Amino acid sequence: MEIIQGSCHSVFPVDEPSRVGEARRHVAALCRELGFDDVLAGQAAIAVNELGNNLCQHAQRGQLWIATRAGDTPELEILSVDEGPGIADLSLAMRDGFSTGSTPGTGLGAVQRLASDFDIHSEPGKGTVVLARFRPAATSAPQPPAFRAAVVALPAPGETVCGDAWALAVDGHRAALLVADGLGHGVHAAEASQAAVDVFVKQPFGEIKSGLEDAHTALRATRGAAVTCMQLDAEASAVVAAGAGNVAIRLVSGVYNRSILVQNGTVGVQMRHVQETRMDWPEHALVVCHSDGLQSRWPPEAVTALIGRDPGLAAAVLVRDYGRGRDDVTVLIVRRAD
Repeated sequence: MEIIQGSCHSVFPVDEPSRVGEARRHVAALCRELGFDDVLAGQAAIAVNELGNNLCQHAQRGQLWIATRAGDTPELEILSVDEGPGIADLSLAMRDGFSTGSTPGTGLGAVQRLASDFDIHSEPGKGTVVLARFRPAATSAPQPPAFRAAVVALPAPGETVCGDAWALAVDGHRAALLVADGLGHGVHAAEASQAAVDVFVKQPFGEIKSGLEDAHTALRATRGAAVTCMQLDAEASAVVAAGAGNVAIRLVSGVYNRSILVQNGTVGVQMRHVQETRMDWPEHALVVCHSDGLQSRWPPEAVTALIGRDPGLAAAVLVRDYGRGRDDVTVLIVRRAD
């Protein structure tokens, strides 16, 4: 079983070249914390330079979102997000970075060659999202995972920490996840949401009802949090969920759009008897779990074109286009692996 947790993304608005340098120094510090060697750290630095310079030169309201993931393999994630003008010819943009010489190349092609994971989505008139992840090369071929998952978590404007927290556990064909939204913003909200994660990771595949009741007890010493827990079974095509508060769940595919309702309340403050909801999980549907920093009425069409892609693209598009912009926001998306 693997349990994955992550930091919230640090946000770097890229409106001038100095912000690219700031983001590069941040990435260098994260690479040291993750124990990356000089080669991998240098590759991540090149990616920040290329993506940041692209934002400076071509994009409107461009930002770099940077985070790390803690699991069996440490990982650095860089998201380049902008609001236009979009890329009219992606294949040409990717070829621009190709180099047959001794130089590292320039542009998106260089980032694609260097990154462990790479994906890009662009819509003319709406903007572009580029995803690049970096992690040490595996020493042996890993067992193919049953799931693909990604998270975008941003702090509220003006805050240095995110009041939301999340965790994901994967065990063969089963996955369990939690998203918590601490009341308010800042450090005390983060303490409440992290307390919920601390309870979850002790027994992620235990009974959801019991886990939420344990979290309710543990969070009494905090300001409380909205918490939603889910368990997914890829073989049985089933989802079980329960929660208290306004952390929402939707299952979305090209022909399917269903929400799972959780009860009102606040874990650690006031929570009624926990009720679990069970429903089918269609084969191609994305499972989207998000805090109320994301508008609840986002259209399913926002992500249906990205169902077969890296779920990080869909999460970033949702935050960019439907984030409220005044609160912490977390979007966790899970789909079956290809």
